[in-house]
Amino acid sequence: MPRRAARLSVEDVILEAVESVVSRTAVAISRAITEILSSRLDEELKRQVGKAIGKKARGTVRLAGASRPRAEITRWTADRRARRVPTFVIEQTGLKTKKQVVAKFGDSAVFEKGKPAPKAK
Repeated sequence: MPRRAARLSVEDVILEAVESVVSRTAVAISRAITEILSSRLDEELKRQVGKAIGKKARGTVRLAGASRPRAEITRWTADRRARRVPTFVIEQTGLKTKKQVVAKFGDSAVFEKGKPAPKAK
């Protein structure tokens, strides 16, 4: 450590004070950054492990756009909201598109699985 002069200038006093403050704050900042990075790395690692294990690791959380499990369709109406023709309606009528079913049976025809097809219009 260098020897101090008998008389210190104002600049030297300010420089010493600033150096001590900077060294203490640098240590505190590096600790804070280390803690933040370690917590984010832990979160990311958990997320990646969850993806690697599969859907069961995520629990009951559903992602946006994920589809529901398919249920068996037993009743179907050929209305505007219908998207596809169920296989039991195709088997009953022999028609594959909603447009064909509506043209033959009407817009509000109701088909039920295990029952005969409604009367054509």
